[in-house]
Amino acid sequence: MRALLVVNPTATTTSARTRDVLIHALASEVDLEAVTTERRGHAHDLARAAARGKDVDLVVALGGDGTVNEVVNGLLHDGPDPERLPGIAVVPGGSTNVFARALGLPNNAVEATGALLDALRQGRERTVGLGLAEPAPGTGDDGAPLRWFTFCAGLGFDAGVVGRVEQQRERGRRSTHPLYVRQVLRQFLGDPHRTSGTISLLRDGVEPVDGLVVSLISNTSPWSYLGNKPLYPSPGASFDKGLDVLGLSSMSMVSAMRYGSQLVASTPERGPRGKHAMSLHDLSAFTLVSKVPLPFQVDGDHLGLRTGVKFTGVRRALRVIV
Repeated sequence: MRALLVVNPTATTTSARTRDVLIHALASEVDLEAVTTERRGHAHDLARAAARGKDVDLVVALGGDGTVNEVVNGLLHDGPDPERLPGIAVVPGGSTNVFARALGLPNNAVEATGALLDALRQGRERTVGLGLAEPAPGTGDDGAPLRWFTFCAGLGFDAGVVGRVEQQRERGRRSTHPLYVRQVLRQFLGDPHRTSGTISLLRDGVEPVDGLVVSLISNTSPWSYLGNKPLYPSPGASFDKGLDVLGLSSMSMVSAMRYGSQLVASTPERGPRGKHAMSLHDLSAFTLVSKVPLPFQVDGDHLGLRTGVKFTGVRRALRVIV
């Protein structure tokens, strides 16, 4: 098997020595080419070249969820085709690693490499569904590129938090869970739209849902982690189904405390609930439209401001070695 290993050298939880050990371990099982990324978007370009060529059977992403998202978008740049395109494998190296953990991989690069080697020897793989986000027609975002996501997306509050975290990282701060908690508090205090939602959720043949402040889109469950605590805003979300949405129509101090505590206490059987909470399950397509431009994120990557995003759940989009 011919494999391309895409290495993010700034991955939060791996050292240069650890990466060298992992490269040697993988090279003992496959014909391996290892490339270190040099800039934002480099992983996307490497994966796109692998998808368009005929020399690579597998692309391995060594890094966090951002690196994985770039590789996925590169592989699917010309559209999904699991039978033809190279498969993907993940060695977690970030601070959270939601996609890898949702696949059942250990949250440790060395242990995950061992699991990957076992999967390669035994021929284990699965085909998973993904989310696709693209500009909603007529909203002024027509020039924005479409983006695949593996586990989550969001328009509004959570994307604002992601944007704040990225600003801190650009200033040299490490991506840690305490950093995220601080930015959640700052976003809450500084969000001018948290008491009067500007987001509407639109579906064909169904009455729109208006006045949303928070819109969390999940392609799998859990949605994320707080330390080692999984968070389940949409417990029924699955790689084998469409997309799930949790929408909140109020973020007053009381509502924020209620739904925040419910999210922390959520389980695979029970997520946040209440009169201001709306849950939708296994959607094939829907659109979020805002009266004002709002922050937008996919897989924890802030993509700027959007006024309208169309979401599609694409089943059997990607072949994963796991």
